[in-house]
Amino acid sequence: MTETLTWTDRIRVERAVWTLDTYLQNLPRKSRVSKRRELRVNLRAASADVGAHEALRRLGNVRTIAAEYVVAEFGGPAPSLTVAMCVMLPAFALMFWLSNARIDAFRNGAIAANPHLTGMFHMSGVTYVLTNDTLTFANGKMTEVGGTLLPLVYVCIIALTVLAGRLWRAIPILRRRRMLGTSSG
Repeated sequence: MTETLTWTDRIRVERAVWTLDTYLQNLPRKSRVSKRRELRVNLRAASADVGAHEALRRLGNVRTIAAEYVVAEFGGPAPSLTVAMCVMLPAFALMFWLSNARIDAFRNGAIAANPHLTGMFHMSGVTYVLTNDTLTFANGKMTEVGGTLLPLVYVCIIALTVLAGRLWRAIPILRRRRMLGTSSG
């Protein structure tokens, strides 16, 4: 039995195709496009044979299919730049906020005690996190030297970002792309 696809059937097929594409955002573009095309061709053929409703029912859960594609491509969960950015940006924001909060607290306390404060003050830094500060007051106005984040903070945030985003899983894909690019030239 061969059925012609109505426009609603085509919309259902396209919805399934683009839903799969949404779940495959971590795959390389070429891989995503080929999987989209394959699913579209298979669903249209199955819809013509058994109807769109039955073809989509037999397809199963699109999220499960996408997860299987990702496991086949990466050998496990895919790297996620979104998760990496959602870890890295707040971590840096928090560290810079803590650095500034420490200095602002000292400044506000000193100015509250003496609005026309003049002098030089040294604040010791936080071991492995912040450098020492030199705060110079001139008639209640403050200038600051120091108080920057130490390299260990940057290393820890980068390591946390790589772990959270599983970014090491992108390395084999980059190697494959490089190999394919050099063999075709």
